[in-house]
Amino acid sequence: MINHKVKVYPSKIPLSKKKQLAWKIAEIASDNAKLDEEAIEMVINRIIDNASVAIASLNRRPVISSREMALKHSRKNGATLFGVNNKLKFDCEWAAWSNGTAVRELDFHDTFLAADYSHPGDNIPPLISVAQQNRKSGLDLLRGIITAYEVQVNLVKGICLHKHKIDHIAHLGPSVAAGLGSMLRLNTETIYQAVQQALHTTISTRQSRKGEISSWKAYAPAHAGKLAIEAVDRVMRGEGAPSPIYEGEDSVIARILDGKKALYNVPLPKKNESKKAILETYTKEYSAEYQSQALIDLAKKLKKKIPNLNQIKKIDIFTSHHTHYVIGTGANDPQKMDPNASRETLDHSIMYIFAVALEDGDWHHVKSYTKARANKKSTIKIWRSIKTFEDKKWTKKYHDPDPKKKSFGAKVIVTLNNGKKIIEEQDRADAHPYGSRPFKRQNYINKFLTLTDGILDKKESNRFIKTVQKLKSLKPGQLDQLNIEVKKSKIKRNLKKGIF
Repeated sequence: MINHKVKVYPSKIPLSKKKQLAWKIAEIASDNAKLDEEAIEMVINRIIDNASVAIASLNRRPVISSREMALKHSRKNGATLFGVNNKLKFDCEWAAWSNGTAVRELDFHDTFLAADYSHPGDNIPPLISVAQQNRKSGLDLLRGIITAYEVQVNLVKGICLHKHKIDHIAHLGPSVAAGLGSMLRLNTETIYQAVQQALHTTISTRQSRKGEISSWKAYAPAHAGKLAIEAVDRVMRGEGAPSPIYEGEDSVIARILDGKKALYNVPLPKKNESKKAILETYTKEYSAEYQSQALIDLAKKLKKKIPNLNQIKKIDIFTSHHTHYVIGTGANDPQKMDPNASRETLDHSIMYIFAVALEDGDWHHVKSYTKARANKKSTIKIWRSIKTFEDKKWTKKYHDPDPKKKSFGAKVIVTLNNGKKIIEEQDRADAHPYGSRPFKRQNYINKFLTLTDGILDKKESNRFIKTVQKLKSLKPGQLDQLNIEVKKSKIKRNLKKGIF
């Protein structure tokens, strides 16, 4: 790996292309690095993971709406839509839009947290859609996905966006563009321009994850994927992009991030070095913000130690800066304490999540978020007794560069009415790669079978699982087989008219 120093240069001091971060990204995207076997197997796991949550969300309103939009953009020999008959094809950018929304809707797929946040599985829908339309092979797709993960993970390590209230899809746009360039085997110059356009057009604010959170949270990564596809298409026709997008005098860093005196260190593999960043990422066992995963496990264990939950006086959660300020009381969002808040808001409220997990000893992607569940009096009592605090020890563990030491947990102190304190702590989720029961291939398959039960027939379910595990051997034109068909009678429609 090479640590690239990234800073702003005034226009009067031209920075050569080869010294620009976008060029460095394009170089690794256009190299001929050997695909790592563990990385290949993890890509297969994440395609299964994405399919699980996408099928489970097919009839949720945001996904229905995104699908209706895509259905208006049919194309012969295009890309497929989750749940829709394989014979029907659509423009790849609109397929990516719909499929990306389906993958993100339940907040239930993979994550990587460092200086910034990310859900790198969001790279997969646009890459599959473009691969299908362009008749790419399984190996082509693997190459693209592995590159996309590499780029996003390392941007997240090196450049903090949320400090400036910029949404994390600003790292997703460039990673999708790089992954597409890698998959399509474009030259370095073309990928360089695509990365820059993708970044330029995917800058947006974190209001999408603040206050009363709306369905745009699910659409945001799909939008980034669509914009990245359009960026690649445009630059393939010979067009350029704002340059240098990271280091320029009026660049993203200069005007939106740390400013003209900024200095970032972004790690990237050497040219032709195998890309393994996907192995540093982790999926979710529960449908909620990743930083709540370990706390759900902890709540389930605490339930067994508290004989009477009615005796709880207060619950204090000591955790990292990110957890406290994003999903904790440090966010200062009254909506996070509101029983009538949106699902998108509740899955970013550790106070709500911990209260429900403590009472139920479990977590369900639908039942845990119903209006009736959120308005349960005993839940509200516990919910409103919870406060979070930043503990520098946990912040340090959160940012530990060693994946084996990096932690996303907390210490919880439950104080009972009689003054007794029950104290527990947990470093990471049980399902984390370094947790007590890390997710393996069979766990991903079980998640798929559980979430698609009652939606897919057994034959289609078995076919998909068998096919995806043969991804390496899928030939050009066979990637349509990665789609999953659902009986038409089981797919809901939104008949409200839009522009299309």
